[in-house]
Amino acid sequence: MVVSLVVLHRRGELTPLRVIVFWLAGWYAVAVVGATLLPMSLAWGPGAAPPDVSRILWVPILDMRKRDFVLNTLMTVPLATVLYVVFGVRDWGRVVRTGFLLGLVIELTQLTLLLTLNGLRWADVHDVVSNTFGAAFGYVLLWRLMRFARFRRVVESCVCGRIVRTGRDAPATAR
Repeated sequence: MVVSLVVLHRRGELTPLRVIVFWLAGWYAVAVVGATLLPMSLAWGPGAAPPDVSRILWVPILDMRKRDFVLNTLMTVPLATVLYVVFGVRDWGRVVRTGFLLGLVIELTQLTLLLTLNGLRWADVHDVVSNTFGAAFGYVLLWRLMRFARFRRVVESCVCGRIVRTGRDAPATAR
Protein backbone atom coordinates (compact mmCIF):
# COMPACT_ATOMS: atom_id res chain seq x y z
CA MET A 1 0.00 0.00 0.00
CA VAL A 2 3.01 2.24 0.40
CA VAL A 3 3.47 2.00 -3.37
CA SER A 4 0.10 3.72 -3.86
CA LEU A 5 1.24 6.64 -1.71
CA VAL A 6 4.44 7.00 -3.75
CA VAL A 7 2.61 6.74 -7.09
CA LEU A 8 -0.05 9.26 -6.11
CA HIS A 9 2.54 11.65 -4.68
CA ARG A 10 4.66 11.50 -7.86
CA ARG A 11 1.56 12.19 -9.98
CA GLY A 12 0.59 15.11 -7.76
CA GLU A 13 -2.73 13.39 -7.00
CA LEU A 14 -2.26 12.55 -3.33
CA THR A 15 -5.61 13.14 -1.67
CA PRO A 16 -7.22 11.11 1.12
CA LEU A 17 -10.04 9.95 -1.18
CA ARG A 18 -7.62 8.71 -3.85
CA VAL A 19 -5.51 6.90 -1.25
CA ILE A 20 -8.66 5.14 -0.06
CA VAL A 21 -9.53 4.23 -3.68
CA PHE A 22 -6.03 2.82 -4.33
CA TRP A 23 -6.15 0.84 -1.11
CA LEU A 24 -9.61 -0.55 -1.87
CA ALA A 25 -8.40 -1.54 -5.36
CA GLY A 26 -5.41 -3.28 -3.75
CA TRP A 27 -7.64 -5.17 -1.33
CA TYR A 28 -9.94 -6.10 -4.21
CA ALA A 29 -6.93 -7.66 -5.98
CA VAL A 30 -5.99 -9.52 -2.79
CA ALA A 31 -9.56 -10.80 -2.44
CA VAL A 32 -9.59 -12.04 -6.06
CA VAL A 33 -6.30 -13.90 -5.57
CA GLY A 34 -7.56 -15.34 -2.28
CA ALA A 35 -10.88 -16.43 -3.76
CA THR A 36 -9.31 -18.08 -6.78
CA LEU A 37 -6.14 -19.68 -5.43
CA LEU A 38 -6.76 -20.36 -1.74
CA PRO A 39 -6.86 -22.70 0.04
CA MET A 40 -3.84 -24.13 -1.70
CA SER A 41 -3.07 -27.72 -0.90
CA LEU A 42 -0.14 -28.94 -2.97
CA ALA A 43 1.55 -32.33 -3.25
CA TRP A 44 4.57 -33.50 -5.23
CA GLY A 45 7.24 -36.13 -5.17
CA PRO A 46 7.09 -39.93 -5.13
CA GLY A 47 4.20 -40.15 -2.66
CA ALA A 48 1.96 -37.73 -4.53
CA ALA A 49 -1.08 -39.08 -6.34
CA PRO A 50 -1.52 -38.37 -10.05
CA PRO A 51 -3.38 -35.17 -10.96
CA ASP A 52 -7.14 -35.33 -10.54
CA VAL A 53 -8.11 -34.52 -14.14
CA SER A 54 -11.79 -34.74 -13.23
CA ARG A 55 -11.28 -31.22 -11.84
CA ILE A 56 -10.73 -29.90 -15.38
CA LEU A 57 -14.02 -28.79 -16.93
CA TRP A 58 -13.47 -28.23 -20.66
CA VAL A 59 -16.96 -28.51 -22.13
CA PRO A 60 -19.06 -25.34 -21.94
CA ILE A 61 -22.61 -25.60 -20.55
CA LEU A 62 -22.72 -29.41 -20.18
CA ASP A 63 -20.78 -29.59 -16.93
CA MET A 64 -21.39 -26.09 -15.58
CA ARG A 65 -21.53 -25.56 -11.84
CA LYS A 66 -24.17 -22.80 -11.56
CA ARG A 67 -23.21 -21.56 -8.10
CA ASP A 68 -19.59 -21.08 -9.15
CA PHE A 69 -20.70 -19.30 -12.33
CA VAL A 70 -22.71 -16.78 -10.31
CA LEU A 71 -19.94 -16.26 -7.74
CA ASN A 72 -17.30 -15.74 -10.45
CA THR A 73 -19.56 -13.26 -12.19
CA LEU A 74 -20.08 -11.31 -8.97
CA MET A 75 -16.34 -11.35 -8.28
CA THR A 76 -15.57 -9.38 -11.46
CA VAL A 77 -18.48 -6.90 -11.37
CA PRO A 78 -16.30 -4.30 -9.55
CA LEU A 79 -13.53 -4.65 -12.16
CA ALA A 80 -14.95 -1.93 -14.46
CA THR A 81 -15.05 0.56 -11.60
CA VAL A 82 -11.52 -0.30 -10.48
CA LEU A 83 -10.22 0.07 -14.05
CA TYR A 84 -11.98 3.40 -14.46
CA VAL A 85 -11.08 4.95 -11.13
CA VAL A 86 -7.50 3.71 -10.80
CA PHE A 87 -6.37 3.53 -14.44
CA GLY A 88 -8.85 5.81 -16.24
CA VAL A 89 -10.14 3.06 -18.57
CA ARG A 90 -13.55 3.98 -19.98
CA ASP A 91 -13.78 1.78 -23.06
CA TRP A 92 -16.18 -1.19 -22.97
CA GLY A 93 -13.88 -3.32 -25.12
CA ARG A 94 -10.88 -2.82 -22.86
CA VAL A 95 -12.91 -3.65 -19.76
CA VAL A 96 -14.30 -6.84 -21.31
CA ARG A 97 -10.87 -7.89 -22.64
CA THR A 98 -9.38 -7.31 -19.20
CA GLY A 99 -12.12 -9.42 -17.61
CA PHE A 100 -11.47 -12.17 -20.16
CA LEU A 101 -7.70 -12.06 -19.66
CA LEU A 102 -8.08 -12.01 -15.87
CA GLY A 103 -10.28 -15.11 -16.04
CA LEU A 104 -7.90 -16.81 -18.47
CA VAL A 105 -4.84 -16.15 -16.30
CA ILE A 106 -6.62 -17.39 -13.19
CA GLU A 107 -7.77 -20.59 -14.89
CA LEU A 108 -4.40 -21.27 -16.49
CA THR A 109 -2.76 -20.81 -13.09
CA GLN A 110 -5.24 -23.20 -11.52
CA LEU A 111 -4.72 -25.71 -14.35
CA THR A 112 -0.94 -25.49 -13.98
CA LEU A 113 -1.16 -26.03 -10.22
CA LEU A 114 -3.57 -28.92 -10.72
CA LEU A 115 -1.39 -30.70 -13.28
CA THR A 116 2.02 -30.05 -11.73
CA LEU A 117 1.50 -29.86 -7.98
CA ASN A 118 -1.83 -31.67 -7.55
CA GLY A 119 -3.63 -28.48 -6.58
CA LEU A 120 -7.19 -28.83 -5.35
CA ARG A 121 -8.74 -25.98 -7.35
CA TRP A 122 -10.93 -26.55 -10.42
CA ALA A 123 -9.82 -25.45 -13.89
CA ASP A 124 -13.12 -24.49 -15.48
CA VAL A 125 -13.84 -22.90 -18.87
CA HIS A 126 -17.05 -21.46 -17.39
CA ASP A 127 -15.04 -19.32 -15.01
CA VAL A 128 -13.44 -17.49 -17.94
CA VAL A 129 -16.90 -16.87 -19.41
CA SER A 130 -18.35 -15.74 -16.07
CA ASN A 131 -15.40 -13.42 -15.36
CA THR A 132 -15.87 -11.83 -18.78
CA PHE A 133 -19.62 -11.53 -18.23
CA GLY A 134 -19.06 -9.99 -14.77
CA ALA A 135 -16.71 -7.36 -16.18
CA ALA A 136 -19.21 -6.48 -18.94
CA PHE A 137 -22.09 -6.34 -16.46
CA GLY A 138 -20.01 -4.18 -14.12
CA TYR A 139 -19.30 -1.78 -16.97
CA VAL A 140 -23.00 -1.45 -17.83
CA LEU A 141 -23.88 -0.99 -14.15
CA LEU A 142 -21.19 1.66 -13.65
CA TRP A 143 -22.31 3.72 -16.61
CA ARG A 144 -25.99 3.41 -15.67
CA LEU A 145 -25.12 4.75 -12.22
CA MET A 146 -22.97 7.52 -13.75
CA ARG A 147 -26.20 9.06 -15.06
CA PHE A 148 -26.88 10.26 -11.52
CA ALA A 149 -25.05 13.54 -10.93
CA ARG A 150 -24.19 12.90 -7.28
CA PHE A 151 -22.76 9.44 -8.02
CA ARG A 152 -20.84 10.78 -11.03
CA ARG A 153 -19.31 13.62 -8.96
CA VAL A 154 -18.09 11.18 -6.31
CA VAL A 155 -16.62 8.79 -8.86
CA GLU A 156 -15.00 11.56 -10.90
CA SER A 157 -13.39 12.99 -7.75
CA CYS A 158 -11.73 9.60 -7.21
CA VAL A 159 -10.36 9.12 -10.73
CA CYS A 160 -6.57 8.96 -10.78
CA GLY A 161 -4.43 9.96 -13.74
CA ARG A 162 -5.67 10.71 -17.19
CA ILE A 163 -8.72 9.11 -18.74
CA VAL A 164 -7.88 6.48 -21.35
CA ARG A 165 -10.43 6.56 -24.15
CA THR A 166 -10.60 4.50 -27.29
CA GLY A 167 -13.19 3.85 -29.95
CA ARG A 168 -16.25 6.04 -30.36
CA ASP A 169 -15.73 7.57 -26.91
CA ALA A 170 -12.28 8.96 -27.77
CA PRO A 171 -11.74 12.68 -28.24
CA ALA A 172 -9.21 13.99 -30.75
CA THR A 173 -6.63 14.30 -27.96
CA ALA A 174 -6.56 12.66 -24.57
CA ARG A 175 -6.89 14.99 -21.64
